[in-house]
Amino acid sequence: MATLGDPKRSQRSKSSEEGFISASSLGDPTSDLEIFAKEVLTALISDNLPPTPNNFALYFDRILEEKSESLRRQIGSILELEEDNEDEKSIELEKTLKRGFSSVKSILQLSATLYKNISLMEKILDKRKEEIKSVPSLSGASDLLASLGNDVGKLSGILKKQVTHMKTIYEETATIVKQVENETIFDNQYGVYNKRYLLTRLEQERHLIDEFKHKSSLITVRLSKDTGSAIQSEKAQQLMVRTVARLLLKTSRRSDIVAHYGEGIFAMVLKHTDIDSAKRASERLFDLVASSNFFLAEQEIQLRIAIGVAELNVSAGVEQTLVCTLNAMEAADKEPTLRYMVCNP
Repeated sequence: MATLGDPKRSQRSKSSEEGFISASSLGDPTSDLEIFAKEVLTALISDNLPPTPNNFALYFDRILEEKSESLRRQIGSILELEEDNEDEKSIELEKTLKRGFSSVKSILQLSATLYKNISLMEKILDKRKEEIKSVPSLSGASDLLASLGNDVGKLSGILKKQVTHMKTIYEETATIVKQVENETIFDNQYGVYNKRYLLTRLEQERHLIDEFKHKSSLITVRLSKDTGSAIQSEKAQQLMVRTVARLLLKTSRRSDIVAHYGEGIFAMVLKHTDIDSAKRASERLFDLVASSNFFLAEQEIQLRIAIGVAELNVSAGVEQTLVCTLNAMEAADKEPTLRYMVCNP
């Protein structure tokens, strides 16, 4: 691959200008990070590569290695605001899961041993039954019963130890499963992120807004109470809520974060989106859901949602913003003529 400054690059750049935006047409950068980003984009265009996120990240890291230590530290400090240590979290989660699998394996092994011991006890009983038929005297029967009691006592002691061991392993496994649940970021029921991940990313976005002064917004969505109360079946209500989640994913962008806040309430973080754009997104979402009728047997139900909208603010905490947006959503649900309600702190 050609290096920066290679005359061959200028030739490739001319041939790529028709397919990509020329780096020279971009506005003058005002910070070291912007200058460096423009250099990365120029290198991508010169090498006739599409400036996709993966390609940009690859060139970003490769070219940054060639820069001075001071510049690497400066850009690195900025990037820390977006760093979420997902690789390290994945490693720790894998370690926890492996411990959990090991505990489950131990439980299965103990269960197999218990089964074998119980089978052994059944065989001993069958054997003693046959022996007692041929016992000629009462004293002989007493001896046989004493021997049987001894066998049962020994086996009972072994089983008690194994059951105690199994209980300990079960408790350890339950603790591991709880740890895994506490580290998960996905809501399996609705196929979106969970509340834990939502709060983490909201706090992260709040810091990014403070650093880079861009605009981002938050909307909260749930099925309207009138729509939900029209159906008595809990299963049908869950299907309608899942439909809302699916439509949220359908209308979201790659950069948006869709999460289940809880109790059928969903949140969508619209990154680099001002309040006016968030309003338009809410209108599109409302229309999309309203046009997606829900069929239950022979009954057709028109879905309606309630939407609360807020602009993320550095001065307001994450919980404060969420509460305000949820209150706006509840207010919108009480006004059938409204598609959404904007949070008013």
